[in-house]
Amino acid sequence: MSTPLVLVHGGAGDVPEASRAAHAEGCRLAALAGGKILSTGGSVIDAVTAAVAVLEDNPAYNAGVGCALTRSGRVSLDTAIMCGKTRDAAGLAALDAFPNPVKIARKMLHAPEVLLVGQPASEWAERNGFNRVPEDELTTEAARLQWHRVVDQGESPNFAGGTVGAVARDADGNLAAATSTGGTMGKQSGRVGDSPLIGAGTYADEVCAVSATGVGEAFMRSVFAARLSDAVRFGKEPGEALQVMLERVRDFFDGVGGAILITPDSDPHAFWTTVGMSHGWWTPDENGKGI
Repeated sequence: MSTPLVLVHGGAGDVPEASRAAHAEGCRLAALAGGKILSTGGSVIDAVTAAVAVLEDNPAYNAGVGCALTRSGRVSLDTAIMCGKTRDAAGLAALDAFPNPVKIARKMLHAPEVLLVGQPASEWAERNGFNRVPEDELTTEAARLQWHRVVDQGESPNFAGGTVGAVARDADGNLAAATSTGGTMGKQSGRVGDSPLIGAGTYADEVCAVSATGVGEAFMRSVFAARLSDAVRFGKEPGEALQVMLERVRDFFDGVGGAILITPDSDPHAFWTTVGMSHGWWTPDENGKGI
């Protein structure tokens, strides 16, 4: 038997000192939400969905409420989810303003398509019972101010607040992963990052579950999450594999970031090549911790 575990992250980057406690608390609450699902007999897929949905609703992060905006100031959301046992996976990219995109990916998990992009993704969501909302409902004043600094004043698009994600394990060792993001602040319309791409920013199989955050183009070029799983599969210690792969993304693909990883029997693993990465976890014996 495995120890049930939910591990979440709130994005890698340089979060201002004044915001770090709120980021840690948000991760703790998200991990608790996922843990509640597992402790009442729910699936790992439902656990990661619940955890990520809490983070999407928290304007401290860059997913759902408070998301980054495109260069033209529009909402464009990316998300993915994957079940390690069945290998079922679903991703949506360049999605319009929908609350909790991860719930749409959860609904799409058993669809024949793995990835839908742009208007067809939004139309699929509407056909399956999800409602678009005015973009103002997901746009915060803080995000709008950061957008002006990036687009009008030329500041770095690094948006501390970050992509969010979760991985979970049940008592039978089944694994799942989910990730959600508003992407890079001031991004080109239609830009898709690594988060909704299975094997890049999100991945789960019987070996490990991974959710990543950072410079999406670098994580895509490195095929980060799938290669990390292969490293663990072929004998690399999980924590060491995570560090080596993130350093490889930095050194060979010129992109910083972070990721979380669990296996059917490991402790929670988190590593980052940025100033920091908010994260938190839940186990039955440790009822929620955020960092």
